Amino acid sequence: MKTVKKTPDFWGKEDWQAIWIGFIIIVIACIAVLTKAFDFSAVKFSTWSVGEAAATSAIPLGTQLASWVFWRKFILTFLTLGILFSIGVKLQGETLKKYIPAFIGLFCIALFVRLVSAEFTLNRYLEWAFWALLIGLLISNTVGIPNWLKPAIKTEFYIKTGLVVMGFSVLFSNIAKFGLYGLGIAWIVTPIVIIFMWWFGTKVLKIDNKPLVITLSTATSVCGTSAAIATAAASNAKKNDLSIAVSISIIFTVIMMVFEPIIIKASGMNQLMGGSLIGGTIDSTGAVVVAGTALGPEAQQAAVLVKSIQNILIGFIAFFVAIFFATRVENSGVQKVGAEEIWTRFPKFILGFFAASLIASFFVQPVFGGDSVNSINKVLDQYKNWAFVLAFTSIGLDTNFKEIGKQMQGGKVLWLYIIGQTFNIGLTLFAVWFLLSGVVFPVPVLD
Repeated sequence: MKTVKKTPDFWGKEDWQAIWIGFIIIVIACIAVLTKAFDFSAVKFSTWSVGEAAATSAIPLGTQLASWVFWRKFILTFLTLGILFSIGVKLQGETLKKYIPAFIGLFCIALFVRLVSAEFTLNRYLEWAFWALLIGLLISNTVGIPNWLKPAIKTEFYIKTGLVVMGFSVLFSNIAKFGLYGLGIAWIVTPIVIIFMWWFGTKVLKIDNKPLVITLSTATSVCGTSAAIATAAASNAKKNDLSIAVSISIIFTVIMMVFEPIIIKASGMNQLMGGSLIGGTIDSTGAVVVAGTALGPEAQQAAVLVKSIQNILIGFIAFFVAIFFATRVENSGVQKVGAEEIWTRFPKFILGFFAASLIASFFVQPVFGGDSVNSINKVLDQYKNWAFVLAFTSIGLDTNFKEIGKQMQGGKVLWLYIIGQTFNIGLTLFAVWFLLSGVVFPVPVLD
């Protein structure tokens, strides 16, 4: 009998592959920027508008599509992601004959998402993550997903890779910029909110689906979809659990992005406090930038700093969730869970997130300077966005409204988010007042 040689976990498992793919992209971007030998920028649509006169800053769509630079970047992006993800799928033991045409189809849908989300009016209010989810949902709940497209729907694979790439932008130097003020708002409030929502969801609402409770709790308190993905992996949440958490997070992010700046302005809160409140309560980093900008330049900077400091927690929270679920939630108590079992359950891609953050913070930035890191991150940001748009589109394609309805447990899940987010806003507001009002501590000055 012929023995089938198994690919080692180090190469054949999705989590490890996300690290290798993420670091290949990071290394190429670093070489491209630092040596200036070639342009590794990914394709993106500049803002465009149907009524060009209404958007003086918009570049006509026809002009963009007629540009050779656009198509060169398109080919580069498609080949980079297509080749790397195809190698990963092959090492996982799947057939490329089915994956490659499916990936082409998914990439085309993702390209349409990027096109729609770049339209002048739509781009002002809703970021691409919303449109990726919406377009995917429309397809899956109307015409349905064709069988040939299904092999490319690998939500976790794409977003784990995106999170590793994202790690390079999570700089520990941001902590120094806002010091203890940022830590107090982002690192003290966040764990308290997670613990409160866990208690409220499991003890008060008595929701049986504990992976869903912890996934939604971290999505609410940290940074929405990115934290949801990391925690879902750490708690062994099902795809439907992740879909619910991401859907609720995106819907309420849009609402808060529009109305929170309006309420803050009406209250007379200054920009520093208002921006910090936005950074600590609105889930998506992109939405934080939009909402902060609506208040003013100082508010935007404070919002981004608080959210950046909060993003550093993603890896730590995933680590502790993995230990908590392995030792407490899923442990029957018959036998003690050892380090080996915890390591087996731990989402390995988080190591890549940490490694990328540490390398950027303590090697690339000190050696090559902050401007070089910013330039590298401008390149990486688009590859991260492409990985995320593939993931969010996959979530939409893989989500059925009927299945979501069954998982809502009579509205308990929605109440968990509403009560949890209300608690989050109240606690963050207190922290912002305590640290930044000038009543207790001197008010910091941002550069």
